[in-house]
Amino acid sequence: MIAVPLLAAMLLAAPQDSPSGVTARDPEPAPAAQITTPLHPKWTPEQLEEMKQKAEQARIAREPVRRRAVHINDMAGNIHSEADARALVDAVAEELSGHRHLLWTALSIRHRVAHAEWEAISDPSGLVPEQRIVDVWNEYVREIDAPEETLVTVAELHNMRDSTYAGLSRYWTFPSAQSIWIMPNIYALDSNGKVADGCRALEALKLLHDMDESFMRVRAARDRLEHGTVASDEFKNREQQRALQAKTGPGLAVFGVGDPGLVTRAPNLRLYGDPIRPATLRYQREHGMHSYNQLLRRLFAELFPES
Repeated sequence: MIAVPLLAAMLLAAPQDSPSGVTARDPEPAPAAQITTPLHPKWTPEQLEEMKQKAEQARIAREPVRRRAVHINDMAGNIHSEADARALVDAVAEELSGHRHLLWTALSIRHRVAHAEWEAISDPSGLVPEQRIVDVWNEYVREIDAPEETLVTVAELHNMRDSTYAGLSRYWTFPSAQSIWIMPNIYALDSNGKVADGCRALEALKLLHDMDESFMRVRAARDRLEHGTVASDEFKNREQQRALQAKTGPGLAVFGVGDPGLVTRAPNLRLYGDPIRPATLRYQREHGMHSYNQLLRRLFAELFPES
């Protein structure tokens, strides 16, 4: 398993996975008497100019990072040999080199990841099976004695993948959002443009990160499965409805826009809370970091077995 330290490397910060329309609850508003600043402050021309300059400075400072992300994403979409796969893995590892605790940046581990990446691209049968990812994850949470709810199913994993890809592939269209953390070309897709039943190596690492870092994503997938919804289909339906609304013009009714399947549901409070981190810290405290790292290495070998 590219496990917890490795998972942090694959922080592909896609939009937070949640059921249709579900967002975190806003904090309670302060009483009127406590509000000392206007809700809509009026900026002076000087303040507006200063804000504009800072925004432009931030954009310029970020531009090299964005360009590298675009380049690496292009690399991920143009793999024609195992050497290409190794170049991709090396490029990602170099971007993450500031994370000195990441085991997978070691050359031997890079080789294993690159080989798995090439196998997934060169032959559909070489994709990392979702069942294997589920098995590795479930072995991990059992080993660290995490709550029972952290065990996942293939259906939940696939639904989560669908939602994450549908969201980040839209984010990627905005230059200001482009970064190594949301590259869409690391995903394996089927003939319909949806996530395939297996994963490329880098996506497998990302999945483990998503479940470890934000288990809310799994809970959200469970919620969608319970209600029979698929995020990519919902996104597509909404885009079609917006296009239809644009064509009808103002003042004309659009039948079907209020499709009951798209009605926002009340937030599920079980979406919030982290069941993984406390179990991880407890395991590290009780067994020591050496045992924990041994666990990670064993699971990594199970995720990417030598062929």
